[in-house]
Amino acid sequence: MKPHKSLPWLTLSLLYFSNPEFTVAQDNFWQQTNGPHGGFVQSLLINSQGYVFAGTERGGIFRSTDNGDSWQPANAGLTITFVRCLALNPSGHLFAAMGEVGLFRSTDNGGNWTLLDGGLINTDIWSLAINSKGDIFAGKNGDGIFLSTDNGSSWTPVNNGLTNTSVRSLAINSSAHIFVGTNGGGIFLSKDNGSSWTPVNSGLTSTNVRSLTINASGHIFAGTNGGIFLSTDNGSRWTPVNSGLTNTNVRSLAINPSGHIFAGTRSGVFLSTDGANSWKPIKTGLSNTDVRSLAINSSGHIFAGTNGGGVFRSQNDGDLWMAANVGFANTEVLCIAIDSGGNLFAGTFGCGIFRSMNDGETWTPTNEGLQTIDVWSLAINTNGYIFAGTRGGGAFLSKNGGDSWAPINNGLLNPDVRSLAINSSGNIFAGTFGGGIFRSANDGESWMEANAGLTNVFVSSLAINSDDHVFAGTFGGGVFRSSDNAETWTPAIVGLTNSEVWSVAINSRGHVFAGTKGSGVFRSTDGGASWTPATSGLTNNEIWPLATNSSGHIFTGTVLGGAFRSIDNGEQWAGINTGLTNSIVSSLAVSSSGHIFAGTAGGGVFKSVESTTSVREITGDLPTSFSLEQNYPNPFNPSTTIRFTLASPGYVRLKLYNPLGEEVATLVSENLAAGKYEVAWNANGLASGVYFYRLQAGEFVETKKLALIK
Repeated sequence: MKPHKSLPWLTLSLLYFSNPEFTVAQDNFWQQTNGPHGGFVQSLLINSQGYVFAGTERGGIFRSTDNGDSWQPANAGLTITFVRCLALNPSGHLFAAMGEVGLFRSTDNGGNWTLLDGGLINTDIWSLAINSKGDIFAGKNGDGIFLSTDNGSSWTPVNNGLTNTSVRSLAINSSAHIFVGTNGGGIFLSKDNGSSWTPVNSGLTSTNVRSLTINASGHIFAGTNGGIFLSTDNGSRWTPVNSGLTNTNVRSLAINPSGHIFAGTRSGVFLSTDGANSWKPIKTGLSNTDVRSLAINSSGHIFAGTNGGGVFRSQNDGDLWMAANVGFANTEVLCIAIDSGGNLFAGTFGCGIFRSMNDGETWTPTNEGLQTIDVWSLAINTNGYIFAGTRGGGAFLSKNGGDSWAPINNGLLNPDVRSLAINSSGNIFAGTFGGGIFRSANDGESWMEANAGLTNVFVSSLAINSDDHVFAGTFGGGVFRSSDNAETWTPAIVGLTNSEVWSVAINSRGHVFAGTKGSGVFRSTDGGASWTPATSGLTNNEIWPLATNSSGHIFTGTVLGGAFRSIDNGEQWAGINTGLTNSIVSSLAVSSSGHIFAGTAGGGVFKSVESTTSVREITGDLPTSFSLEQNYPNPFNPSTTIRFTLASPGYVRLKLYNPLGEEVATLVSENLAAGKYEVAWNANGLASGVYFYRLQAGEFVETKKLALIK
């Protein structure tokens, strides 16, 4: 941190500062933005009314009542948002297997859900099937199959003869014969409602069976890690049917009313119109080709659920796909960046990069030239160039506001770029997971390895202070610091009792904060020389992102604990989760207006309803001159208000100093429009004394004195 310069008009002694208190004046701290849309879709189901239900990995269940044109969350009563599979009984009741919690039932089209736990010893359910009588079969991971004959109220294990109990798929034919696909044990058949099972694997050369479906003729199709197999004799014999199938990792199968078969693979959808004798790819418009689930409605419209890209729909037998994600805010947002014009950029896992030019009201994918859609990190330099770090694809650069991207990997020896940071000279630092740190002095045209002294090369986060000292958080090695442009690194771990550091941030006072996996937040007030825990009030210590605003407030996001804020330099934290419907906060960014944006794992992006800084405009009248008013009341205890007017827009700084001229707080540091403003300052924790506040707006500079008397 740079030494503070004493100001000539100040004397007396150093006083310590407590950041101004900010009180949220509305019921909710957060409001959800309109996206980004997409996400991880594990299962799809369509009921007799044509309602489409999508079970997701992080966002719970979404429902569309207009054939996929729009979606709404349908999660009332669910205690977890990880959906493995969905099923529908003859009465129209919905069943959802939720992660390791168990099975939920809805009798009102997803309006409300109830947990069904009677007799389900292991709740890790991977597959569901329901016969014409309404008997429910639940396939579990390691515990085989359970049967309920009373709509899920009670369950009985039915595993006689089932020698592999890792059940991945289930299907029931018109004769009520049940087929089970297992993970490594092939296929089993029961002709007596699950009382006994017989292996039926003759000709089945791949035994990891992910999907099963049966056509109107009773022919059974099995999707495996080794392609598709067909049985025309009730499972007695299987034949591979993979002609034209260029990807044999088949996750899902579906058959339309015409008997055409669709196969979802990791490289898109394949179609067979001749009973699986031949296949052809059908992926035009399918921008995410990792297809996990398929469903077809009575009109033959096909829905494909993808691993990161949300839902796609085809209304012409797969010739053309269109994204059907309006309202489907299920993305895992790993990073957020904001440019000088206030445009938002969100990097996602599985969906690429989205841009919002209207504060989150709408989001648009901006992935042209982006060769990988798993985006770990974003950074923007003073020229407005955007840099993106990806998983497996290295770094990318956009010079046109995200309209297009180009790879910049010359010399970047590790393609897993977890973090990016840019110093005041424009040097870019890329932290990789497994390859350490790389530096570029020419906007990414070339990179040089910068690992001297870095004994842990799993770099998860980077931050740079006002002295251009670089701090690197590593997973397993704690924090490292460089004061020479990353030429050399030294460990900065004294007092840091957890070496698994996910995030690093630096506030306006130059204090460094490190977020750890399991031990909460640590703080260093001496540039990383030593650390102390700063966890008071944190009810969840799995820290993911950290961010600070211009008032010095610190924000953190946690895994399953939501978001927290500290207004006193990390001494005390308080949850800020009202309005936040997803508790996995994976990224944070603060705009120049002081609004904070939170990216979640499964819920898209949320925005604070009000600014998190204490400056607010109090009149719309345009002043004719600049001025800084005397604070009121003065003297004060413990709060006071400072007003100022701006005759023209520009970058404004309002700072507090102690009597030695050392900066103790930044109240405003942002672009403001012309107008009249006021800022509240709360001096809780300070001793009585004289302070000075200084406004700088363009060429206008003025300083005034205030007095705290207790």
